[in-house]
Amino acid sequence: MEAPRIDPGEALAELSRIRLDEVALDAVLARVADLANRAVPGSAEVSVSLVQAGANRAIAYTSDLARSLDEWQYEHDDGPCLDASVSAVSISLPDLTDEPRWPGWAARARAAGMQSSLSIGLPIQEAVTGALNVYGGTTHAFDKASIELAEEFAAYAAVALANAHLYESTATLARQMQEAMRSRAVIEQAKGIIMGQRRCSAEEAFTLLAKLSQDSNRKLREVAEALVARAAVS
Repeated sequence: MEAPRIDPGEALAELSRIRLDEVALDAVLARVADLANRAVPGSAEVSVSLVQAGANRAIAYTSDLARSLDEWQYEHDDGPCLDASVSAVSISLPDLTDEPRWPGWAARARAAGMQSSLSIGLPIQEAVTGALNVYGGTTHAFDKASIELAEEFAAYAAVALANAHLYESTATLARQMQEAMRSRAVIEQAKGIIMGQRRCSAEEAFTLLAKLSQDSNRKLREVAEALVARAAVS
């Protein structure tokens, strides 16, 4: 059974009003899936899948049925969703009773009541890919106009995922830089202590720290922290 219809223009306008910096990614993609399901003619179920670092998952879906059809592909490493994710193209399967490329998955989809499918790759970046998957309850459910409309929703999902990945990457880089700055600060403190105790140069102090690190099989920062801690209580 098709979901209650909504005018495609209204659906896309609603998506455009979502502030990607104020709404959680899962909530954005759930809205994309819901609106696509209601706006794309012939759609019965929709999911958004994500492939990152070799891990596949259905990140948004309109029903458990849609999620299960995606997860079957992940478990068997076979299906149109995965191929669309890798190639970043649109794969339309108009009749699942006659599908030689993925017969196992097609049989699973037919058993669940789906007769056609559409998977649209989301080109996010090299390490992160995904697909918008639209399932139809009849054969030949998606004509050219339906496919083009689904691709518009897929483009929005790709932007949301790319923004989220960029934010995550930026936040990770910031944490790494902060950690590096903290490490450098404590190492400089330890060098200063050694220079004061041994009347040596900064280069000689660092060489001594490096040797202590190697001899004790500890990270340079850990050796520096221990030396600074001892100096603080002495």
